[in-house]
Amino acid sequence: MAQPDVLMVTGAAGFIGYHATERLLQRGATVIGVDCLNDYYDVSLKQARLARLMAHPNFVFEAVDLADDVAVSALFNTFRPSRVLHLAAQAGVRHSLLKPIDYIRSNMTGFLTVLEGCRRTDVRHLVYASSSSVYGAHTARPYSEHQAATHPVSLYAATKGSNELMAHSYSHLFRLPVTGLRFFTVYGPWGRPDMAYYSFTKSILEGRPIEIFNHGEMQRDFTYVDDAIKGVLGVLDRPAEPSPDWNAEEPDPAISSAPFRIYNIGNNNPVSLMRFIKAIESATGRTAEKIMKEMQPGDVTSTAANIDDLAAATGFAPVTTIEDGMKSFVAWYRAYHGAGLP
Repeated sequence: MAQPDVLMVTGAAGFIGYHATERLLQRGATVIGVDCLNDYYDVSLKQARLARLMAHPNFVFEAVDLADDVAVSALFNTFRPSRVLHLAAQAGVRHSLLKPIDYIRSNMTGFLTVLEGCRRTDVRHLVYASSSSVYGAHTARPYSEHQAATHPVSLYAATKGSNELMAHSYSHLFRLPVTGLRFFTVYGPWGRPDMAYYSFTKSILEGRPIEIFNHGEMQRDFTYVDDAIKGVLGVLDRPAEPSPDWNAEEPDPAISSAPFRIYNIGNNNPVSLMRFIKAIESATGRTAEKIMKEMQPGDVTSTAANIDDLAAATGFAPVTTIEDGMKSFVAWYRAYHGAGLP
């Protein structure tokens, strides 16, 4: 009899973690969901996501802080997952200016305990969340995994870039297959309240003004969550392997002689901030009062993902426009926050 497919998803009560876990459960996997339910944003939203997952018989929830190495070691020893999808992190570029220690504890120490757990229990594939923010001060567009990403402009980005280096060291030393995913502005239902699309929708529906940074002269490679999850699961199903194209004299940061890989998960179709706002206005049926502001520290003017490698490896092909994606998000927002919304 075939052994059950047991996966561990960290950050399972988070936005991307919730959607990934739900899809894995639909595929018949047994999922060990791990989350500490921190209060970076409204915990009730995390609990609502978690409640939906708990209704599934193949889901097991463990409330664990990944910075607790003893607890994480016990977690891996107990469940011995075949694959791990590590999505837990302290998110938020701007918040890293205010609470830098939180980022080191969660994103660095927390990632190290996961790496240790994976190598001690012979995990077959570790897929972890990196971020498009690692590209930082680099101006070449679209961003390619094969270009260096060595000049972060926020501590959050620095921790994510460090995760990629840590992952490579474990892949090299212990032959642990690891794949990093550089997410580009994932949005959609059950999303994070600290993201602009969520806060803009809230303000517009409540009749309050929205602040638009850099006077609207910004672009983002928005990725609808359903599209992103297809890429995540496609990668999860393909353990990283040593690349035959590796050249130590001209090292490519996306590949290695170790079983190591990095992919972008984006749309390769940057959307201007003003088009993004119009999509929200159309979905809500209301016009936003706009307050133009200067650029914020740690932010970048534009992002754009080269997704050729992910498409070649998994068939990844995002299909959701910003207009359709925001319609889905606003419909969810109204249902979640109450039918009495305007």
